[in-house]
Amino acid sequence: MEKKIKIGVIGAGIQGVCNALFLQKKGFEVTLFDRYEPGNSASYGNAGHFSPYASVSLNRPDVLLDVPAMLLSSRGPLALKWNYVPKMIPWFTRFILNCSKKKMMHTAKYMHQVLDIALPAFDELFENIDLEGLVENKGILYIWDKTNLKSRELEINMRKEIGVEQQIVTPKEIHDLEPNIKPFYHGGVFYNYARHARDPQKILLKLFDFFMKKGGKFLKVNIKDLDFDDEKPVLRSEAQRFIFDKIVIACGAFSKRLTDKLHENIPMDTERGYHIHFKGCDNLISRPVVYQNRGFGMTPMDQGLRVVGTVEFGGLNNPITKSRIKNLILNAKDMLDGLPEHTDEWLGFRPTLPDFLPVIGNSKNYKNVYYSFGHHHLGWTLGAISGKIVSKMIANEKTNLDLKPYSSLRFS
Repeated sequence: MEKKIKIGVIGAGIQGVCNALFLQKKGFEVTLFDRYEPGNSASYGNAGHFSPYASVSLNRPDVLLDVPAMLLSSRGPLALKWNYVPKMIPWFTRFILNCSKKKMMHTAKYMHQVLDIALPAFDELFENIDLEGLVENKGILYIWDKTNLKSRELEINMRKEIGVEQQIVTPKEIHDLEPNIKPFYHGGVFYNYARHARDPQKILLKLFDFFMKKGGKFLKVNIKDLDFDDEKPVLRSEAQRFIFDKIVIACGAFSKRLTDKLHENIPMDTERGYHIHFKGCDNLISRPVVYQNRGFGMTPMDQGLRVVGTVEFGGLNNPITKSRIKNLILNAKDMLDGLPEHTDEWLGFRPTLPDFLPVIGNSKNYKNVYYSFGHHHLGWTLGAISGKIVSKMIANEKTNLDLKPYSSLRFS
């Protein structure tokens, strides 16, 4: 009997678990590693959106004009931890170089390529589990006020250009969809084919349980280092070593600690995102609503109304910023009346590259190492399709996609 190829996947968030499941489907023997129980980081605390429309990223030419105002406004979507600024300068420099019309269209085109097939890839995995009302197909609504209308127009036109399906909505239509939202809005876009999770962590754990039931292994171990025995990757924790035929690095914002050891200088940093819950208020809205000018949104979930968002640059080690929490509370109260005291203050890390494309595929220097990280705001949406792509690459199957734009080679 042929010996099964052994694959180690580092990271048990949505990326790692989806990679593990698709690899297992191809007949590989898969071991999943994480220093925590599965789904305790960004895969727990995200907005729960399945956003196949979100091709237009932050690297728009007009965004640079908005950044100073965003940083100066205590209510804006952007914040900096000033002690982290020196470390951010290289990332910001690269980001600015990616804010041209040409680069923005390149990002949008290749985000669209994978987003367009993201939901069918999830459906393949969801066939194996009982979702019992954990995913709702009610669409996602974006609304905005009268400011920055030029930016909104630019985004609408770009999405049109690359073929993203969008429904422009009037204030009356917004009111009909979400009557409880205060009528501050000027306009919006409704994506009726988008979905949302009622409990992202619960979905992830169901996928993980299915992986285990099918013979997968999970080790709660902190992988600190890796080297090679011949060409086989060796993963090392404090006390143990594990040898595999191939490995996948899929640990989100923490992936850079390992890729740096592979002499690969991938310019990834983290956008820190926050959430709070208003318990028992999930009935106030029927679907996720994003207030685009303020860079935050609300999702009705089983834990209550989850208010999530803002972008803070401050690395992995800075503490939670209370003013960002306050910002979420005030923003939510600007949109809805009668909210109680909030509960659960949470901070998570979005792994973001300066061109706002993920890293999917082979390591530059080592043929038995694969990557699946850097999905910024779309890690949850792109979990299944990224796992499917990596599993096909490892199995030497054609994907019929142009995968070059996601390769880490673009940074060398």
